[in-house]
Amino acid sequence: TSLSMEHFFGAKFMNSGSASGWVVMAATVLASLFGSVLLAIVVEKSRKCLDFTATLFILHLLLCCGWQGVPATWDWWITHVVALVVMVVLGEYLCN
Repeated sequence: TSLSMEHFFGAKFMNSGSASGWVVMAATVLASLFGSVLLAIVVEKSRKCLDFTATLFILHLLLCCGWQGVPATWDWWITHVVALVVMVVLGEYLCN
């Protein structure tokens, strides 16, 4: 399939029942790894990493809700919670 806004803001492509769903979930976690490096560059203070990351993920959730409604799949929620934790922990580590 071609890349569309549905991949960024929709939950239907993020499912653990298919290989492409695993790719989308891995890409989300990989993006949080790159986000943690950006946190270290932009924020520079470990105590602010949680605030910036939570704000980013809340804004993403609001955009997802506006695009397609509240994500109703566990795969979406688990992937984004894992990505949030990875981004916060690694970002705080890199800021120290």
